[in-house]
Amino acid sequence: MSIPHEPAPAKAVLSILSARWDSFWPGLLPRLEAILGPADFHSDPIPFTQTTYYDAELGTPIFRRILSFATPLPMDRLAAVKLATNAVENEYAENGRRRFNLDPGYLTRERLVLATGKNFAHRIYLGQGIFADLTLIYRKGRFEALPWTFPDYRTEAIQDILARIRATIPTQGNRP
Repeated sequence: MSIPHEPAPAKAVLSILSARWDSFWPGLLPRLEAILGPADFHSDPIPFTQTTYYDAELGTPIFRRILSFATPLPMDRLAAVKLATNAVENEYAENGRRRFNLDPGYLTRERLVLATGKNFAHRIYLGQGIFADLTLIYRKGRFEALPWTFPDYRTEAIQDILARIRATIPTQGNRP
């Protein structure tokens, strides 16, 4: 029989996509830190070239930046974080169009989970209209993509950044 217990908190991560960084960065950072605590890492901008899905709304060229936060995130807060970041997107929107896309999630030693408002077969409903997307798993010393993993999260550039962030997560027991 399994005995229920609270898991250790996760490392909060957030991805930002935009073509208009100069219109909101770094002023956005304090808003994100009010939600997730102090940022302890942010990547340089990474070209987002795997799809044109966001081009009409965000413009081009789009770049992604990945952030992590020092305050541990209880995993069951992910839906609330996604709702809060959706509100920030709307606060900064102009003429009904977002200037950026915020994708919050969490990183553990075993996995990367992102929050989304879009249902799909592999996504687990968290409540309040938010789903958890198991995006990557960590196994045998590296991240592994799943059949549904977004193309840019399959890249070495993003997985290297996530590995650097993962290295800051304390090990507990026999976690990988």
